[in-house]
Amino acid sequence: MLATVGLLVFACNRSPTSADKAAEVSAKVAQIAAAVTGQDAPMADEAEAGRYLGFDTHTYPGEAKMRAWKNAPNAPYQWVGFYLPAAPCHKATSWSGNRQTLSDMGWGLAVVYVGQQTWNRTPRSLTPAQVARLKARGETCSADLLSAESGAQEGLDAIRKTEVEGFPKGSVIFLDLERTEKMPARMRDYYKSWVATVLTDGRYRPGIYVHSHNAKTVYDDVKGLFEAAGVTEEPRFWIASARDFSPEKAPAEVGHDFAGMWQGIIDVVRKVAGVALPIDINVSNWPSPSDVTE
Repeated sequence: MLATVGLLVFACNRSPTSADKAAEVSAKVAQIAAAVTGQDAPMADEAEAGRYLGFDTHTYPGEAKMRAWKNAPNAPYQWVGFYLPAAPCHKATSWSGNRQTLSDMGWGLAVVYVGQQTWNRTPRSLTPAQVARLKARGETCSADLLSAESGAQEGLDAIRKTEVEGFPKGSVIFLDLERTEKMPARMRDYYKSWVATVLTDGRYRPGIYVHSHNAKTVYDDVKGLFEAAGVTEEPRFWIASARDFSPEKAPAEVGHDFAGMWQGIIDVVRKVAGVALPIDINVSNWPSPSDVTE
């Protein structure tokens, strides 16, 4: 999962204003800047497309690199994925403590909590003693740990971590669900419990990062939970799929009309202002996907 930054050039269904024209000129400048910085030209073209581009990357690049990417002339990326520290399947802590710094630079943020995964395994039914031994070995990420109970516990963990990092109330936390060929019942129990816990707590809003292959099933479950909780807003969905991706497309063109974000280019290296980073590339409906929703 990666983070992205983008420029809005043409608003939907209206004629370009003078501001739009200025932005178009700026985007052309970005294409020239791309050649100077060594960045691939298509990345500058993305700024011209009028979408909010973002990227995500496993390890925090550091303040100097993030500032260079943000301050580059017509920098194409508007937002970045912020990985909550010491999550079950993302034990790293490098992003921790950097929310205010990134916000002060002008970065939009997408809060990511990497919860339990199936890794295409069928979860085993373990006794409490077996689960205890698994955890005693330091295992925090296992299909065998999937359950409604762990979903509730890790929902609270995500809330605590988001609060400690200083995100304002109402921010969206995206639960990361990696692709699985089949969706075990225990995985559904897990993410439904996670979502319900965050909704019931009320401090933050649950969102979902999920592969297109599993998106419809997960959306139907999550939408039902929102309705049951009396939450009328749409749950924010971040869909992963490389098929037919283009930063010129709206996220819903991934094939799901509920998609608000689309991750479509995975594990590439991009250079901005002479600084190269390994990233995934995304397009979003929002310049800061986790921003407070009223």
